[in-house]
Amino acid sequence: MSTAITYLAAPTADLDELRAHFEPVFAKIAEGNLERERARVFPHEQVTLLNEAGFGRLRIPVARGGWGASLQQVFLLLADLGTADANVAHIWRNHLAFVEDRLNAPVWESNDVWIQRFLDGQFVGGGWTEANNVTLANLVTTVTIDGDGYAVTGAKFYATGSLYADWLDVLGRGEDGELLTALVRADDPGVTLVDDWDGFGQRTTASGTARYDNARAEAGDVFPAVERFPYQGHFYQTAMLSVLTGITRAALRDGSAALTGRKRNYPQGLAPVPSDDGQLLAVIGEVSADAFAAEAALSQAGAALDRIHTDAANTKQRLVDAEVAVTQAQLVVIAAALRATTAVFDALGASGVSEQRGLDRHWRNARTLASHNPRVYKARILGDYLINGKDPVSNLAAIGRGGQGN
Repeated sequence: MSTAITYLAAPTADLDELRAHFEPVFAKIAEGNLERERARVFPHEQVTLLNEAGFGRLRIPVARGGWGASLQQVFLLLADLGTADANVAHIWRNHLAFVEDRLNAPVWESNDVWIQRFLDGQFVGGGWTEANNVTLANLVTTVTIDGDGYAVTGAKFYATGSLYADWLDVLGRGEDGELLTALVRADDPGVTLVDDWDGFGQRTTASGTARYDNARAEAGDVFPAVERFPYQGHFYQTAMLSVLTGITRAALRDGSAALTGRKRNYPQGLAPVPSDDGQLLAVIGEVSADAFAAEAALSQAGAALDRIHTDAANTKQRLVDAEVAVTQAQLVVIAAALRATTAVFDALGASGVSEQRGLDRHWRNARTLASHNPRVYKARILGDYLINGKDPVSNLAAIGRGGQGN
């Protein structure tokens, strides 16, 4: 894939330097995590803090005003944010994906506008999924010509980050049936955002319904969906794995603190003080291994996506390699997250389930995220590729598959 006519450039950022810049922001976001989760307070301030710190321009090359980060670095930083607050990290998934899409787009006046919008801190939310079992094959949202622009009409569910957004990324059909991407201003009179997400996790991600009634989209903000970047599904999935990795580390952090604070042990215990009990220490040790495995798998998946840009003559194979790496990482990270967020309670006793501690939020958020793109099929697809050579991306031809599952 040639980057000469796009906005992409070889990464130049240093991960340690990026972490040094963002860690104080992440620490501030972590401070109110439990209270926001308990009271379902939407983190508008936290999203703004990240925007002001430049989180939304991580991937933009330095020469164009960004940080010049690699994909691997972006996903590792997103995991750091997920450790601070899994909901805030997930809110950024759609925005970071659309930034990546515009970086892959041809250098053009309308795309220059989008790069500047990102630099200005404008935030993109959205949702492609339609309710009532509507698929891409029978999408009912329409994007029709209206004067010198377009009118967007339809409804989307799972519109993650919509309440925090300046722009909404909408998928619909044009008058000739072509799939189109339309960017609509969130404050357009034709846009209605409904906070009706009823999942037991991701409570403050604003993953509700977005309705469009002849909402305006300018000509420069509408383009064919087939032009979206080819590893879009991989990006969406890896971003989700970043959040799950962060959750796993948060379970380790909070579980360790809870065990350290325990004063009484069970009669069957190996020591009077729980923090000296070898069996309880082993539980925390296992959770730490889950966190290690999750981060290692995430790092490898991010590196595989970075390699797509380093071998223009073998883009197809690089995409297959990325599909394999991201799928393998999905199996590792989800298993680690669900295991860690459940097993950590074995070291804590009855006090661990106190609502004041809120440790259940880690399992609820992990279980909810893990349900977005079903892992039940993944090992079979991997095995079919490894044994029979079946293309693992052949069933992902539809726009958005592989990362936008519901």
